[in-house]
Amino acid sequence: MTYEQAITTVQHNLQAIAYPTQATDLYEPIAYLLALKGKKVRPALTLLAWDLYQQEDMPPCSEAVNMALAWEIFHNFTLMHDDVMDKADVRRGQPTVHKKWDENTAILSGDAMLILAYQYVAKSAHAGASLQILLDLFSTTAAEICEGQQLDMSFENRLAVQEAEYLNMIRLKTAVLLGASLKSGAIVGGANAQEAELLYDFGVNLGIAFQIQDDLLDVYGDAAVFGKKIGGDILANKKTYLSVNALNTTDATLKKSYLLWLEYNADADTKISNVTTIYNRLGVKEKARQAMDHYFQKALSALKQVNVSAEKKSVLTQLAENLMHRNS
Repeated sequence: MTYEQAITTVQHNLQAIAYPTQATDLYEPIAYLLALKGKKVRPALTLLAWDLYQQEDMPPCSEAVNMALAWEIFHNFTLMHDDVMDKADVRRGQPTVHKKWDENTAILSGDAMLILAYQYVAKSAHAGASLQILLDLFSTTAAEICEGQQLDMSFENRLAVQEAEYLNMIRLKTAVLLGASLKSGAIVGGANAQEAELLYDFGVNLGIAFQIQDDLLDVYGDAAVFGKKIGGDILANKKTYLSVNALNTTDATLKKSYLLWLEYNADADTKISNVTTIYNRLGVKEKARQAMDHYFQKALSALKQVNVSAEKKSVLTQLAENLMHRNS
C-alpha cells in the first residue's frame, strides 16, 4: 500500500460516514470539520502499519479502516476544542466551528466526536480478541494528549521551563498520537507485542522530531512555503525548543536582552528580528537541529528493528524522510 492509497482510503471512508438524522445541529459541525482539507497523516500511519503484516497486496480490512477513522475523528475533536481555547478564527483556510456556529456548539459537537471515535475503536477488533488492548491504548493516548495540552497551557504562565519538561510536553501533546496510530494498526494487522511497541517508538520519536522541526520553521522557514507569517511563536512568546533554550542560557547579557524583547510589543518585525538575532548568537538553531536529528535517528532505529522486509517498510521510511525535509 502506498501513502497516497492510504490517504484515499481514509478520505473515501470519512465521506461515507452516516450521521444520525436527528439533532443535525450536533452532527453538521462534525461533518464540516472532517471534510476540511488536511494531511491525514495519523490514519494513514494506521493503515500503513496494518499493511506491514499482510502477505498480499490487498485493500485494508474494515477493522483497520475503522481504527484509522477513530484516530482521525479523535484528532479533529482535539482541534475543535483547541480552536475554542485558542480563540482561533481559521482552521485549514476555513472558519473554525465556533466561528461558523458558536462556542457551545463547538464544545458539544467535539464531545460527540470523541464518542464517535470510541465507537469506531469498538468496531476495530477481530472478534473482540484485541478490543481491550485497543481501548486501553486509545484511552491512555487520549488522556496523555490532555495532559500535554494542560502542560502547554501552564507553560504560558511560567518563565522557567526546562528542556526536559518541554520535550515531555510535546511528546504527550503531539508525539504519542503518531505512535499510537502506528501501534494500533500493527495490532489489528496481527503484529506481536514487541513489533507493535517498536512501531510505537518509531512514531513517538518521529513526532518529537517533527515538533522541533515545526519550532525551527516558525523562525527560520520560508513564509511563502510555510503558509503563515514567520515568527508567530516569537510574537506570542510561545514556549518552543528555541525559546526554552534561550531562557535557560548561562549568558547573562543575552538572557537579559531576551527578557526585554519578550516584553516588547510595539513593532512585530522589530521584535522578530531582534529575538532571531539572539537565537543566532546563542546557537539555539543548531542545537534544535541536532535534537531534531537525534530523535529522527531514534525513530529510524526503531523502525529498522521491526521484523519486516525493508521493502515493506520503505513506505514508512520514505514518509519519515519527507516529514523531516518539509518546508511547511
